[in-house]
Amino acid sequence: MEVDSSPMTPTEYMEEDRSPVPDSNAMDVSEVDENENDDIASVAALIDQLKHEDVQLRVNACHKLTVIASALGPERARDELIPFLDDSIDDEDEVLLVLAEELPNLSPFLGGSEYISRLLVPLENLAAIEDATVRDKAVESLRKIASQMDDNQRNNDFAPLVKRLAQGEWFTSRASAAGLFAVCYTTFDAQKQEEWRNMFAQLVHDETPMVRRSTAKALETLAGVVSDEHLDNFILPLFNELASDDQDSVRLLTIEILIAIAKRLDAQKNRDTLLEPLKSLARDKAWRVRYMVASKFVEVCDAIGEDIVRAELVQTFVDLLKDNEGEVRTAAAGEVPGFAKFADKQTILESFLPCIRELVEDGNQHVRAALALHISGLSPILGKEDTIEHLLPLFLQLLKDEFPDVRLNVIANLEQINKVIGIDLLSQSLLPAITELAEDRQWRVRLAIIEYIPLLASPLGVEFFDDKLLNLCMSWLGDAVYSIREAATINLKKLTQVFGAEWAKDTVITQIIKMADNENYLYRMTTIFTLTTMTDALSPSIIKDYVLPTVIGLSEDPIPNIRFNVAKALETLTPSLKNDASTSDLIESTVVPSLQKLTNDKDGDVRFFASRALLDGKLEGSFVYVV
Repeated sequence: MEVDSSPMTPTEYMEEDRSPVPDSNAMDVSEVDENENDDIASVAALIDQLKHEDVQLRVNACHKLTVIASALGPERARDELIPFLDDSIDDEDEVLLVLAEELPNLSPFLGGSEYISRLLVPLENLAAIEDATVRDKAVESLRKIASQMDDNQRNNDFAPLVKRLAQGEWFTSRASAAGLFAVCYTTFDAQKQEEWRNMFAQLVHDETPMVRRSTAKALETLAGVVSDEHLDNFILPLFNELASDDQDSVRLLTIEILIAIAKRLDAQKNRDTLLEPLKSLARDKAWRVRYMVASKFVEVCDAIGEDIVRAELVQTFVDLLKDNEGEVRTAAAGEVPGFAKFADKQTILESFLPCIRELVEDGNQHVRAALALHISGLSPILGKEDTIEHLLPLFLQLLKDEFPDVRLNVIANLEQINKVIGIDLLSQSLLPAITELAEDRQWRVRLAIIEYIPLLASPLGVEFFDDKLLNLCMSWLGDAVYSIREAATINLKKLTQVFGAEWAKDTVITQIIKMADNENYLYRMTTIFTLTTMTDALSPSIIKDYVLPTVIGLSEDPIPNIRFNVAKALETLTPSLKNDASTSDLIESTVVPSLQKLTNDKDGDVRFFASRALLDGKLEGSFVYVV
């Protein structure tokens, strides 16, 4: 569609019917320059897209509502644009979601804060539609607008809106209303606050579970803004009702309310009012409720108080670790280190460790994986001796687990154990397991082991490392998985930085150079990658005597991939050669001639990378780049 340049007003565009057929010539939103908002044709095109047949065009146009509003001016934005958007509420959900998100951004374009209430009308309608995602976004936008209102607007405009939603016929509007009570509660007088609390209590008793779910989510926020008096005689009774709701989807949300309430009460009040509901939720017949308690247990303990935890909740946590549902045990296993901080060492050894030993052999692989990820957090709490005696055998057992994620999680957290027992003991204890895992059938496990090797290098010393682990490190260069070969090259660079360039020359470089003669081209490719990666850790003399001749020698390789990687390697080597007086002359005598020769290669990729190396390195010499 060609946009008519005649002065047709945006209102006329709004009044047109939506185009029945998508027009391939319609101006895309991305083509509209926001710096030309005074161009009526551009604005008309945007408005046309608001009612276009193509959903994506309507979505894009909604993202540009501020552009349209700015061009129309405050009066037309209030009187024409917002009513037009309100009439578009029957659109596709993805359009409405963007609309709900963008409407608050129109507030600066309405002519002043006194007109901000105009935005409430379309958002009220969006808050009552069926799609939950759109409703949630509309509620979020309503809260933003309410925070910008003055007290008069909140009383005269926002409060009636919330009341209409709370008393709506459809549950969707009542569910949305629940999320709006806390935003303005503190700005109301005592009478208005009482009315607000009564309306919210009615929603808590709503017959629709979706509405009660919304109130359970909203009660957490409301608990943070009511007075101490109303926390005791209003919030707590509602919490108890929701915690005993017949729907587990409602009960599982009450743990967040409990945390919010506990943060405001003293220890004795928490013991008197929240301890039993917490234990009841932890024993709930629905596993999803118990799962929520287990996953939030440390947060609950932080809020409820250390003394109550030690006296009353140790057995509750142990019961969660022994729960008959794997999901609950998984969540509880993740809370072990955090909860252990509330218990003394004796309690950990007598109550937790027996459970942990059972979890190490749990039939659910996800439970073992969660335990493997978090069990190392007990090391700082138990100290060196108890870690060696009680935890180290469990680590070794988990390292031999048949499920790869379990092994990976142990390896990922070895550093925390290292800080407690020391690398010497850790390496001696785990070296057999590490050697075995280095050949694990899962490449991600092998990758994790490679990344851990440099940490072992310095404590083990050169002799021990060369004897036990060097051959292992070299074998990874021939791995069938590229990610392993790549990690192996980085590993050798890090080892060179630890043991020194001379060590690399005597033990590593010679073995890498031998790979350049291998019949398998992947070995020759790996030779280039490895030498290039290690360059920064090598001395100029080693680069001159070993690295450069090997790379140059591969420039005659029959495989094009090898030859263009030679060009890339020479490009990488050039800065190192330039920076040292003993090697700078090699650029003109060796590097440039080799690259010039490659620029005449029969393979286009080889010519490209050789030419790029000459240009990027600003190397002397002329060449002809043949396409």
